[in-house]
Amino acid sequence: MQVISNELSDIKDNSSSSTNLMKVSVCAATYKRPNLLQELLESLNNLTFTRIPTPILEVIIVDNDSNRSAEATVEAFKSSFQWPLKYVVETNQGVTYARNRCISEASKESDFIAMLDDDETATPQWLEELLISQQEFDAEVVSGPVLAVYSEEQDVPTWIRAGEFYSFPRYETGRAMDVAFTGNVMFSTQLLKNLKEGESFFNHRFAHKGAEDVYLFSSLHKAGHKIVWADDAVLYEPIADQRLSLRWILNRGFWAWSVHSLIETELYPSIKVQSVRAIKGLGLIAMGVMSVGPAMLLGKHKAAEALVKISRGIGTLSGLLGRQGNW
Repeated sequence: MQVISNELSDIKDNSSSSTNLMKVSVCAATYKRPNLLQELLESLNNLTFTRIPTPILEVIIVDNDSNRSAEATVEAFKSSFQWPLKYVVETNQGVTYARNRCISEASKESDFIAMLDDDETATPQWLEELLISQQEFDAEVVSGPVLAVYSEEQDVPTWIRAGEFYSFPRYETGRAMDVAFTGNVMFSTQLLKNLKEGESFFNHRFAHKGAEDVYLFSSLHKAGHKIVWADDAVLYEPIADQRLSLRWILNRGFWAWSVHSLIETELYPSIKVQSVRAIKGLGLIAMGVMSVGPAMLLGKHKAAEALVKISRGIGTLSGLLGRQGNW
């Protein structure tokens, strides 16, 4: 830790002029969620930097609604926002079009682009932690956790809380990862220099299916680019009421595992990889089927866990066959 502190002190000492400061474009694509976007902007306006010099920041909001439903929300912040705030509209519908527009709107001087979703809020130290982890581990991509939150007014089923269906894995800071997600990621703009003329960073094949981030960062990992985890770079995401159902959770399990299976099969097209993935899928189905009966006696959350295994297993096999679940 002393070595890290000394390195960060050196960074501070060498950053007396703005030319030495990191330049970061913080980007979010949005679509018809002005209230959640307002909370996101409030959180970005409260970003703090206490361990490294404050970087040169800009915040870019790309509205994927041609009716400009986010414009009033963004404009209301501009006069009091502590960072430059840009609003643009991307009329081509689809998540990849919006995310690629974020990148094209970012300053050409930016060293990094950080992305988060329009239904998330950032902790004050979120961006600082991403930058510190990038410096410490010399990573080209840094990703962090998105923690689920429920509102006090929500009637969250007991079995969802007991089963912790919205608690996702967390890792030690610095752990090497083989994928990252645009819900919480920062990447070096040097990666953009590898693009061929006319090539998009996010593949438009996934414009209406999602998983454009899984495909992108899995491809970057395969190409040898370093992705690390920053566990203190925390974002929060409210869980919408429509997600508080067994059907939604099962559909999500099917979609997510079909995505990983599909993309892994494409990037590593060997019989060995596909065989291992098939065994995993069949194993999940078998474990789920065998545990459904006993789980019924242990509570709904245990029965739901068994069904999730089955859904994930079927999704895995679906991905092997080239079929991605509905997003």
